[in-house]
Amino acid sequence: MSAKIRCAILDDYQQVALSYADWSSLEDKIETQVISQHIADEDTLVKSLADAEIVVIMRERTPFTAALFARLPKLKLLITSGMRNASIDLDAAKKHGVTVCGTGSGGSAPTELTWGLILGLARHLVTENNALRGNGPWQSTVGLGLSGKRLGLIGLGKIGQQMADIGQAFGMKVVAWSQNLTAERAEQHGVELAASKEALLATSDVVSIHLVLSDRSRGLLDAADLALMKPSALLINTSRAAIVDQAALIAALQQGKIAGAGLDVFDVEPLPADHPFRSLPNVLATPHIGYVSDGNYRIYFSEAVENIEAFLAGKPIRVLSA
Repeated sequence: MSAKIRCAILDDYQQVALSYADWSSLEDKIETQVISQHIADEDTLVKSLADAEIVVIMRERTPFTAALFARLPKLKLLITSGMRNASIDLDAAKKHGVTVCGTGSGGSAPTELTWGLILGLARHLVTENNALRGNGPWQSTVGLGLSGKRLGLIGLGKIGQQMADIGQAFGMKVVAWSQNLTAERAEQHGVELAASKEALLATSDVVSIHLVLSDRSRGLLDAADLALMKPSALLINTSRAAIVDQAALIAALQQGKIAGAGLDVFDVEPLPADHPFRSLPNVLATPHIGYVSDGNYRIYFSEAVENIEAFLAGKPIRVLSA
């Protein structure tokens, strides 16, 4: 009997990869190793993956660069959750003969978390919950009511559209802007097209970012843009950290130029222990869990199994290309 193919699953923080899908069809073909702790050091990562022909990764937790591909000569199949992963060098994968496949992904989980951050900040839920648990003041804050307020969406794609629908259900006035957004498309979703990015920032009570990270969106909001926002406004980013100048955002929060920020994405993940976002009182932050839901995880890992089966049969599916 031939030896089994080694398959490594990286960054399974919750240790659920094997329970959210049925891997039994692969039991006689692959030997699965689950690695729950993030491996930041490349030398350690290479050592851990040296014999792996198949690697399953979760989003962008572990980047696969040209240098890493060059050090993993046995690697034949790389599977990422989702059908887009900017941290994979697809040209390098092709050069080294590695097939890269993706999986499906639902948009509702990031939308739900985004509203969780908005509501948590607007109604000071952490402050009030901590006070209640600690037998502190009974009511110490005044919440920001959303009805009648202005929700500014930077991006009106799938998630942006869901955000608009929910904002309208709260009675908010919804405006949107992106480089490609037209008045006709905005109108289709009952949304007003902002005259400009600057106009959206200056007039919105809540600004929420819903863009794919690209050369055009990287650094889209800088210190001058943040200075346009109302001192009472909230900034929400569950897309990608690099869309906003992180140093400028920290300064704006420290100086009270905006009321608060809800963040699920960071320039370095996991976030360093001494990072200001861990301690700023006007930040509500989560450890990049926008996509982390039972529904998404079932899609990710069940389709990862399908991808492996198809690859081993010589007919790879959901192949990503540069």
